[in-house]
Amino acid sequence: MLGLGWLIAEASVEASEEGGFVATILEANLINLLIVIGIVVYFGRGFLGKILSERRSTIESALKDAEERRQKAAAALADEQQKLAQAQQEAARIRSAAEERSVAVKASLIADAEVEVQRMREGLSQDLNAERERAIADLRQRVSSLALQKAESELPSRMTDELQTNMINRSIAMIGGA
Repeated sequence: MLGLGWLIAEASVEASEEGGFVATILEANLINLLIVIGIVVYFGRGFLGKILSERRSTIESALKDAEERRQKAAAALADEQQKLAQAQQEAARIRSAAEERSVAVKASLIADAEVEVQRMREGLSQDLNAERERAIADLRQRVSSLALQKAESELPSRMTDELQTNMINRSIAMIGGA
């Protein structure tokens, strides 16, 4: 096309030298430019239209893809926010259950401790009663032992024949009456 424009420019210069239609070089260049633009528009319309159409469809496709990705990202964000809210609710439920469980365990431990203290008190009371009974029995045994020793030591000096006969008769009466 450049060659064609050059030929037209030379023809117009020759025509101007011969006194023709175009008088100056500027006019020839203007005509050449108009001719080149006309040829480009005539032959390039389909080519440029096709390129611009492809470019437009590429841009529209990219915009659609970007919009779909934005919507997917928004949906994923909403889904993750919902999961976060559910996880927070679950954490609150677990925390509440743990607090309730700790209160129940604490109450159970206190009740068990009170039962154990009561059992220990009863055991201690029984041990004290048993120890007191043993001490009383030991004391009785000592007292009776001392009384018997004292009676044995004093009996020979206080025992008379008459008292001895009286005791024998009572013993016989008790055996006979039994």
